[in-house]
Amino acid sequence: MAQIFDRSSNALARASLVLTGLIVIALGVTLDQLQRSPWVTRQGQRAEQPVPFSHKHHVQGLGLQCQYCHVTVEKSSYAGIPPTKTCMNCHAQIWTNADLLKPVRDSYATGESLPWIRVHDLPDYVYFNHSIHVNKGIGCATCHGRVDQMPLMYAQNTLQMEWCLDCHRNPAKNLRPTSEIYNMAWKAPTSTKPVWCAVTDEKTGVPTADSVNCTTQDPAGSGPELASLSLPAAGAVHAAVSDTSATMLPASLTYKKFTSQDELGHFLLVHYKIRTPKDLTSCEVCHR
Repeated sequence: MAQIFDRSSNALARASLVLTGLIVIALGVTLDQLQRSPWVTRQGQRAEQPVPFSHKHHVQGLGLQCQYCHVTVEKSSYAGIPPTKTCMNCHAQIWTNADLLKPVRDSYATGESLPWIRVHDLPDYVYFNHSIHVNKGIGCATCHGRVDQMPLMYAQNTLQMEWCLDCHRNPAKNLRPTSEIYNMAWKAPTSTKPVWCAVTDEKTGVPTADSVNCTTQDPAGSGPELASLSLPAAGAVHAAVSDTSATMLPASLTYKKFTSQDELGHFLLVHYKIRTPKDLTSCEVCHR
């Protein structure tokens, strides 16, 4: 009886198995890279907004604080999009007839909200609490990038789960004094520009992060009082402060000098009472 398959069929079968495996691997790598690409995450893309609002102009140029527009940033799970009235507080006096601001005037006159497109938009099943991150020493620029340098807003980070987990596995690398939350230009301490921090008594109803007071001035070389990077009361606006306009803090506290972000971050990690990855055992912390 004649052979159905030629001798070369064995070689072809082996080659087809290898080729199939390579195709599966290549397809997996391609899909993996695709779901991390800006085409999916929209990272770096500028959305077409009803009004080309420039954060660079308003924050860096005019010096507006983040909290003037995002009023719930410290006390709500959402930072909040400002109502049109917030815009009209200024634009009822300046640029009153600018064509660029016609959608804003129409919105104010009709009471209909502007159809802003959310740049940082998480899936509906993800629960993210904005206030807890702000009150635990995570700066705006850590997640949103240098907003003060963005003429048009875009997402600097992917906001994917792996990005969140990367921070939660080692939050110390992103922690800063709470007074520097809104300081877009904040830089980690170095040997030439150290930071000194001291811990005060915790108070009931006050965020634990407010019990840490930090300064860029050497307490040993200061007088009876020195400029502090901390704020005086819970719920106060954590504005970026300079050494000349900062809150005055008694120098009797015991200060510790930090010359690197790793040292400062781990110090703040303990005194801010931030939960470790082992403490975050429930999926419901982030998923609802």
